[in-house]
Amino acid sequence: MRKQRWGLYIHIPFCRQKCFYCDFPSFAGRERYEADYTDALCRELAEQGVLYREKWGRPQTIYMGGGTPSVLDVALLEQILQAISETFAWKGIDEAERPEFTVECNPGTIDEAKLALLRAGGVNRLSFGVQTFDDALLKRIGRIHTGAQAREAMELARAAGFRNVSMDLIYGLPGETQAMLVHDLETMVSLQPEHISIYGLQLEEGTAFARMQEIGKLSLPDDDTVEAMYDAMTSFLPQHGYARYEISNFAKPGFESRHNLSYWQDVPYLGLGAAAHSYLKGQRYENVRDIPAYIEGIRLGRSIRREEEPATRRIAMEEFAFLALRTAEGIDKQRFAEKFGVTLEEIYHEAIAKLKGQGLLEDTGDSVHLTELGMKYGNAAFEAFLL
Repeated sequence: MRKQRWGLYIHIPFCRQKCFYCDFPSFAGRERYEADYTDALCRELAEQGVLYREKWGRPQTIYMGGGTPSVLDVALLEQILQAISETFAWKGIDEAERPEFTVECNPGTIDEAKLALLRAGGVNRLSFGVQTFDDALLKRIGRIHTGAQAREAMELARAAGFRNVSMDLIYGLPGETQAMLVHDLETMVSLQPEHISIYGLQLEEGTAFARMQEIGKLSLPDDDTVEAMYDAMTSFLPQHGYARYEISNFAKPGFESRHNLSYWQDVPYLGLGAAAHSYLKGQRYENVRDIPAYIEGIRLGRSIRREEEPATRRIAMEEFAFLALRTAEGIDKQRFAEKFGVTLEEIYHEAIAKLKGQGLLEDTGDSVHLTELGMKYGNAAFEAFLL
């Protein structure tokens, strides 16, 4: 067995209500499939998980996302956790040697019993989709929880023994002001999560918000207000002990998301479940998106994984570059040279010179990384790294 750093992603595509901004492969009103889906997922885990454990050892990170994993009832969650434990032979393994194991939770779908089960089942990191603490805004964006439930979620998590908790915020929401965002930030840091992810609202094709925008029914903050929100956020969080380690992510020292960092650092990962993506030996794969088709495919032993178009050398270089640029560490020149057999400067000399001249990029000699200004105007920087 050759030890290889790798991650495992498990997709739970169910949610109680589709958020108006969400374009993820998640579905409301599909509760009738939950038990059969769980059976299929555990079977895929037993087959694929064991295969990669035997090749590479245990994964360093596991991430269960969605959708809303916490929408599943206790019995189904326990079934998944048991399958993971059996697949990776955790019994007798010291907790310090276990992977970072994150589960996404909606504050409106967790309780003491579920949190106790997750903790006992090896989960050591939670990610709460808070988005805002303002009840009117929560209703406006289609969330099912309240601000009070988001605050209570942290209390319950601490009581259950979790010492690594992340919370998500979104800014630029319909009707939101800068003062409302600052209040959200103040509320969030008062709860002392170890990690905070914060995103500007994006209107994605096919979402309820995109349709509302098309017919003139969506009132969003103007560009100047959104920029002021960004500036307030990037100033506020570091002042309260959260260092920015990626464009949208801040953490207390030592609590950076190891799983997400692996995505940006070209680490292979195996995706299980409907619509899950994998990145293995430089090749990307996608599982079938339709829930019944996924269940049936697993039941009949058919392949449910589709190989995406192989990345050309050019595309591989571009992906390596702009994914690494999302992080505070940036592009490691030695890793680039080892992977592609050429130096970063040979390929990107003009882009590096241009972005340095604009104050968007800094060259340390061993790496190049975005400046604070570069983080703000990341899309312009990423575009410069397209060949």
